[in-house]
Amino acid sequence: MKNMFIYGTLRYIPLLETVIGRPLGDLDISQDLLLGHAAMAVAEGPFPMIIAAANSQADGLLLRGLSADDIERLSYYEAGFEYDLRSVTLASGVPAEVYFPREGAWTHNGPWDLGAWVEKWGQATLYQAREIMDGFGTVPAADVAQWFDRIRARAWSAVNAQTSRHGAGTLQGKVEVLARSRPYSRFFAVEEVQLRHETFDGAMSEPLRRAVFVSSDAAIVLPYDPVRDRVLLVEQVRMGPLGRGDPVVWQMEPLAGLIDPGETAKEAAHREAWEEAGLRIARLEAAGECYASPGAATDFFYLFVGLCDLPDDITGVGGASEEGENIRSHVISFDALLKMAEARETANAPLTLLVYWLAHHRDHLRASS
Repeated sequence: MKNMFIYGTLRYIPLLETVIGRPLGDLDISQDLLLGHAAMAVAEGPFPMIIAAANSQADGLLLRGLSADDIERLSYYEAGFEYDLRSVTLASGVPAEVYFPREGAWTHNGPWDLGAWVEKWGQATLYQAREIMDGFGTVPAADVAQWFDRIRARAWSAVNAQTSRHGAGTLQGKVEVLARSRPYSRFFAVEEVQLRHETFDGAMSEPLRRAVFVSSDAAIVLPYDPVRDRVLLVEQVRMGPLGRGDPVVWQMEPLAGLIDPGETAKEAAHREAWEEAGLRIARLEAAGECYASPGAATDFFYLFVGLCDLPDDITGVGGASEEGENIRSHVISFDALLKMAEARETANAPLTLLVYWLAHHRDHLRASS
C-alpha cells in the first residue's frame, strides 16, 4: 500500500472515483500540505501543475491505502498530462508520492483554483475520464496522450448535449444502456452500444446492438454581405465523398470547424471565419442547432449566417497549414447560390439549410443593414 498526495483536479472526489474505478470508502483520506511548492494553472490547458516555490505551500489530500492497481490506474490517467511520480515528505512528516510535470511539458500561468475549475470543467472532465479509463489495460497511455485534445473535445460536446433543444412533443423515455465499448478512438471514435429503450406503448424493447460514429460539435457559418447581397463559400477536400466513392471529393461549403473545449459555438464561428478566410464577422445570426445524421453519428451543428463585408478582393487560398488545410474561398451572389440549391447542386446539408434560411430572412437582413 502506498501514500499519495494529490493537489490538483483529482481532489474533485467524483473524478478520483472515476479514475480509480470504485468508491473511496476503504481509503484513509486527510488534508495535508506540501511546503515549498505551489499549485499553478497551466497555460496550455484546464488543469494545474505543481512547481517549487519558496515560502509557499500546496494544499491537497493525502491518500493512504492505495493498492498497486489504484496506482496503476492513476498513473495511466496522469500520463495523458505528461506527469510522473516523485517522492516527497509532506508537512505532516508523512512520506508520499506526487505527480510532477515532466521538464518543459507545460507553462505555469498564475495560481490555480479548484472551485473555479470544478464550476467550469468538472462535468466535462468526468466525461473525459470515463473515455480515458475505458481504455485502461487495452489502449496504450501514449495513444491517450496523442489524442487527448480530441477526447477532451468529445467530453465538452457531451456537456453541451445536456442543453440541446427538442420539440415539446418529443418522447423523453427511458433508455437502459446494457453495455458499451469503443473499439476505435482517435481523432474520431466509434462506439458500440447494447441497449433497451422505452417504446411508444410504454413497454421496453428487446436488447438492441447499435454503433455510432462519435465526433465533437461544430460551428458552421455562412458569411453574407447584406449590402452587396453576396456570400462567401470555401472549397476543400472532404473525406465523406471520398469514403462514399464520389468521384468529386472537393466540396463548396460554409465556413466550419469543431468547437474547442471551453469555447462557445459563437466563439468558434468567429475563430473559424478568421482562420479559414481572414474574415471579421460583424454579427452572427443563429440559424439552427441540429444533429447531422442522428441515426448514425453524434455530429451536432450550430448553424449561423455571419454578416460581414465581402469586397471583391476577399477571396484567396488559406487554412491552417499545421492541420494540413488547403482551402480556397469564393464570393458569389446570393441569387446564384439559391439557383445552385434549387438545382440540387449545393451537395451538403449545412449549405443547403443555410441557403433556405437566408432566403427566408434575406429581406429583413438587407433592410436592417
